[in-house]
Amino acid sequence: MAFADTLNALPEAEGAELVLTGAAGVEVAVIANAPGTAGSFRVYAYLAGKYGAIDAAAAAEGLAIYAEHTEDARAHPGRHPNIDRLFPIAAGGGALTARFR
Repeated sequence: MAFADTLNALPEAEGAELVLTGAAGVEVAVIANAPGTAGSFRVYAYLAGKYGAIDAAAAAEGLAIYAEHTEDARAHPGRHPNIDRLFPIAAGGGALTARFR
């Protein structure tokens, strides 16, 4: 299934920003609910709600949700930072917590 189709099936997410923090509580990233990042905001909000954190299982599902964009991110590191962030987590890296701001 294409990313756009999967994205449309996800629940709506409320909030202006999603703040991601690492194990030490250090802010790793902020994803805005704004044009250009609203899709990632929705994906990460869904994953955080379902899994309680962005852990290996959540990251693996996220990579599946991003569908064709995941392959583009693998081929072009840095082009899709919100997808790039999921690769090491899915491979067993440290989980991220998420909170709305």
